[in-house]
Amino acid sequence: MAENDMDTTAVSAGTPVLGPGWTAGGVTDKISHIVLGRGGPWTRGWKAHWRWRGALLISFSGVLVLLSASAWLFMRGVGLFGVNMPVAWGFALGNFVWWIGIGHAGTFISAILLLLRQRWRTSINRYAEAMTLFAAGIAGLFPIFHLGRPWFAYWLLPYPNRMELWPQWRSPLVWDIFAISTYLLVSLLFWYVGLIPDLASLRDKARSRGKQLAYGLLALGWRGDARHWQRYESAYLLLAGLATPLVVSVHTVVSLDFAIGNTPGYHSTIFPPYFVAGALFSGFAMVVTLAIPLRHYLNLRDFITMRHLDLAARVMLACSLFVAYGYASEIFTAYYSGDAYEIHMTQDRFTGVYAPVYWAYICCNVLAPQILWSRRMRRNVPALLIISLVINAGMWMERFLIVVQSLHQDFLPSSWGVFVPSFWDWVFLLSSIALFVWLFLMFVRYLPLISMAEMRGLVQETSGEDVR
Repeated sequence: MAENDMDTTAVSAGTPVLGPGWTAGGVTDKISHIVLGRGGPWTRGWKAHWRWRGALLISFSGVLVLLSASAWLFMRGVGLFGVNMPVAWGFALGNFVWWIGIGHAGTFISAILLLLRQRWRTSINRYAEAMTLFAAGIAGLFPIFHLGRPWFAYWLLPYPNRMELWPQWRSPLVWDIFAISTYLLVSLLFWYVGLIPDLASLRDKARSRGKQLAYGLLALGWRGDARHWQRYESAYLLLAGLATPLVVSVHTVVSLDFAIGNTPGYHSTIFPPYFVAGALFSGFAMVVTLAIPLRHYLNLRDFITMRHLDLAARVMLACSLFVAYGYASEIFTAYYSGDAYEIHMTQDRFTGVYAPVYWAYICCNVLAPQILWSRRMRRNVPALLIISLVINAGMWMERFLIVVQSLHQDFLPSSWGVFVPSFWDWVFLLSSIALFVWLFLMFVRYLPLISMAEMRGLVQETSGEDVR
């Protein structure tokens, strides 16, 4: 159906997932206006958009710091980090697991909720997918940073070569390479295929020749006829089916990096489901952290409604309970096993040198989310933003403790030691966050952060409803 026809026949009556009064053309104009910005958001100068431009400058400064720090790391080696014996894994591995976890919610929202035909995914799936790509890409940097000779990172890939060098398949590093690259590739394809109709809309609405050419090339000749839509929907569903098991598999592989080790605190069968739940937990917290400023700054309250925030809060609450079960299960199995090393490791978490970190993440991940039982708090936007930030911080502390605490006191008391992060550990953590923010700001500026094609479909679906 032509867009003009849809303008006259489809008007949203107002539902929990879409504000009232929107036509298909109105939705397209609203979202495309954010990107093309003719006299709009990005062309009003510093005074009107000092927050966005200030955030862009600060985050880009962080990107430059990350590049400089990486060059220095490659010159000086991993001695820049605070790692040493017995703690040979430090911030780099903790950051890797944390970023991979943040990348989980995007694929979950896009693929699994698509297969389950959940309407509420429509307004948030696009930027959640972008979040997944950026987070997984940043996560992939940290194992490379942690290699003693990162310029040989390609040795982890199986390729024919005259040295007869093949990957060590028993190494978790190789598992990570395949898990992350597969996840990134399928997520990228899924994201790009979903973008094609919207890129064509931007091509048709752009006024400058350069933008028409750029968006036209990316749209791959999309004209919106029935054959295009049929193939698009088949490919999109197929990719959703491929991406769905990856939500479980990629973080399960990451958890197995630890679980195959015989180190007390790592050797646990609860890790795969516990890591997946924790990943969804941190991922949804990041979705909420991004959604609230976006809907406020770009006036998207009709698209990212309170219903979306409420459902995301419920998912966070459910994940919090599952994570709490994982924490309790770890304690129970340590004492029930009768293993002196596991019991010592558990007691060390309660009272040892890293005990403040342990109790801090218990407060952040288990106690703080419990206020989400209250419907009033789930619909309190400032409170929800604070809780999501607290969860993000708590999940990072959890990852840090899993990596470091088990290593600092293992089997031999004579080799015990304490990990103290160096200045460069903090630089890499904070600058990686800056890189994520910068990538996300550039995405919002140049691509539609909400799917116009799917929103038009949602307008059609909700045009006859009168339930708010």
